[in-house]
Amino acid sequence: MTTVTPAPRVSTKRAIAAATIGNALEWFDLAVYALMAVYIGKAFFPPGDPGVQVVQAYAVFGVTYLIRPLGGLVLGAYADRHGRKKALMVTIWLMLIGTLLIAIMPGYATLGIFAPMGIVVARLIQGFAAGGEFGAATSFLVEQNEKRKSLLGSFQFASQGLSTLMAAGFAAGLTAVLSQQQMVEWGWRVPFVFGLLVGPVGYYIRRHVDESPAMTQQAKKSSPIRTVFRDHWAGLLIAGGALVVSTALNFILQYMPTFGIKELGLDDSLSFVALFITGVILTVVTPVVGLLADRFGRLRIMVPSAVLIGVSAVPLFVWLTTAPSFLTLALCMTILGLLKAVYFAALPSVMSDAFTVDARATGLSFSYNMAVGVFGGFTPTIAAALIAGTGSQTSPAYYLLAASLLSVGALAAASRTRGIR
Repeated sequence: MTTVTPAPRVSTKRAIAAATIGNALEWFDLAVYALMAVYIGKAFFPPGDPGVQVVQAYAVFGVTYLIRPLGGLVLGAYADRHGRKKALMVTIWLMLIGTLLIAIMPGYATLGIFAPMGIVVARLIQGFAAGGEFGAATSFLVEQNEKRKSLLGSFQFASQGLSTLMAAGFAAGLTAVLSQQQMVEWGWRVPFVFGLLVGPVGYYIRRHVDESPAMTQQAKKSSPIRTVFRDHWAGLLIAGGALVVSTALNFILQYMPTFGIKELGLDDSLSFVALFITGVILTVVTPVVGLLADRFGRLRIMVPSAVLIGVSAVPLFVWLTTAPSFLTLALCMTILGLLKAVYFAALPSVMSDAFTVDARATGLSFSYNMAVGVFGGFTPTIAAALIAGTGSQTSPAYYLLAASLLSVGALAAASRTRGIR
C-alpha cells in the first residue's frame, strides 16, 4: 500500500480553499436554477398553466442529470490519470460556459421553442462539469491527510451548504425587492451573472494550488474506467447507496421553498429565508461533525442520523401541511438541515474508502452521479408529481423514508465488506 505523507498545514489550507470556493460556485449555479424554477418556467416555456411550467422547468433540471454519469466517467478518469488539480480547472471553466449561456439566453417570447432548447444545452454542459467535480474535489480533499480525512472531506458538502446559503440569499433578496413581473423578465438572471463574476477567482485559486499528495506518489494507470468496472462494483454500490438519503434530502430541502409558495401559499421571500437558514446550518455544522467523526468513528454518527431522517420525515411534513406558516417551514427545514449535516459530514470520506487511489476519482464520480441522477435530479419533479397524483401534500416524505432505508443498508454493507468504521 502506498504511504501518503500528510501535506504541510499551509498546503492543506490552500487545498481546502481551492476545493471549497470552486465547488461552492459550481453548486451555487445548480441550486440557483432549482430556486428560480418558477420564474425560469414562465420565461422559457409556452404560456399556460403555471404548475405545468414549473414541472417543465424542473424536468429540464432533472433531464440534465442524465449526462452527469458520463461527465463523471470522462472527467473522473482524467483526474485519476492526469491529476486532481487539472480536472478541477477543467470543471470550473465548463460550469462557467453553461452559466453564461443561461444568463444571456433570450426567453420564449423571443426565440420560441429554441429558448428551452438553449437552456437544455446550457444545463447539459453544467451537468457534465458537475459530473466530474465531486470525484476530483473529494479525492483532492481526503488525500491531503489520512488522519483527518473526515474533516477534510466534510468541506466538500460544507461548500455545497455554502452554495445553498448564497443561492437562498439571492432568492430571498430578489423576491423581496422585485415584483413578480421583474423576476420573470430579468431578476432571475442576477445570480447567474454573479457566478460569472466569481468564477475566474475560483479558477485562479485552483491553478495555484499543489497537486494531491497521493497523486504525486501514484503510478499512472492506463484505464481507470476499466479498473472501476472490473474491480470496484461493490464500491460503486456502497458509495452510491450511502449517498441516496443525503442527495434525496438535499433536493427535498431545495424543493421546500417552492412547496411552501405553490402548495401552502406562503410568501416567496420568507420561504427562501427558511432555506437560507438551512444553508447556514449545513455550512457551519458539517465541518464540526467531520471533526467529531475522525475522533469517534464515522458510522457511529451516520447510521443514527440516517434513521432519524427517515422516521422524522412524515411527521414533519404532516406538521407543515396542517399548520402552514413561515415559522413551521423554518423549523422543519432546520431539523432536516441538522440531520443532513450530521449524516453527510463524514460521507465523502466513507465513499472514498470504497475505492483505491488509482480509480478513486472515477469511482466517486460515477457512483455519486448515478445516485444523484436517480434519487436527486428528479426529486423535485417526483415530489411535485406525487402531490399531484395522490392529492396528499405529505407524499414526498414517504419518498425520503424509502431513501433512508436504502442508505442504512449501504452503510451496513460498507462495515461488513470493507471494514469501514
